[in-house]
Amino acid sequence: MAISRPTPDPIPTQFDGLTAQETSYARLVLRRFLRNRMAVAGATILLILILISAFAPVITQATLGWGRDEIDIQYIRAAPSARHPLGTDSAGRDNLTRLLYGGRVSLSIALGSVIVYMVLGIVIGSVAGYFGGWIDNVLMRLVDVIQSFPFLMFALTIVAIRGPSVSNLVFAIVFLSWPVPARLVRGEFLSLRERDFIEAARAAGVGTFRMIVRHLLPNAMAPLIVNATLEVAGIILAEAGLSYLGFGVNQPVPTWGNMLSEANNMAVLQTRPWTWIPPGLMIFLTVLSINFIGDGLRDALDPRLKQ
Repeated sequence: MAISRPTPDPIPTQFDGLTAQETSYARLVLRRFLRNRMAVAGATILLILILISAFAPVITQATLGWGRDEIDIQYIRAAPSARHPLGTDSAGRDNLTRLLYGGRVSLSIALGSVIVYMVLGIVIGSVAGYFGGWIDNVLMRLVDVIQSFPFLMFALTIVAIRGPSVSNLVFAIVFLSWPVPARLVRGEFLSLRERDFIEAARAAGVGTFRMIVRHLLPNAMAPLIVNATLEVAGIILAEAGLSYLGFGVNQPVPTWGNMLSEANNMAVLQTRPWTWIPPGLMIFLTVLSINFIGDGLRDALDPRLKQ
């Protein structure tokens, strides 16, 4: 008679032990997030802004009939009308068309920068937190050096040397921002590597790469996701500020920030509010929506709320 051998138990993870009603941790997080009305409203508004920015060429050509840089010579600095719903700028370009195109650049800079520096920070933080010792000391001293640079002064220096452009702005943001996720990942790894489920994985002979990617990193993602969400809002504000000062993205490429630079004197502020209110409102709605999403994710990913 054949003797049946019990199958070995799978290596436990930090998220084992959820109630039987929950089929996955992701579903649990999604359920908590959807309970937060402000977070859902923020996600809806942000999705709408992303869609209208992504399809700006289609929307503007189908409804307005104006190109991004097309000049209406007879309507320079014109007030809102049926021909130009948000008026025109100092060069006679349609403000509404450029507002939609500007969202593409502003959101692309923010999302692209966050993705690049998060990947860089996660890699460096994972190496420092897992191996420790002299590797950790060297990498953390590098983090200390990078974090000692003031963002505005460094960004202005880079732009002054290399000229204002999207690539230079992204470089400045990435160079100064990766230490934050690196520190977060390192701190999580230092805490997680002493847990029982990591000891069980080591006893099972799990290799270094698989240990980091499969067991440590997934359990350290919660603070990273929240940080990345909130950093998108910060980068949008940074881009807007630098573009307003003339050190961000140059015209004729529109961004919400350099559209605000039209309001650089009191006469424009008082007599032409259609020039600066729409881009300012778009920045406000985007940042507010992202902050709501970040708060919702923070609450949804809080391990103390598992029950």
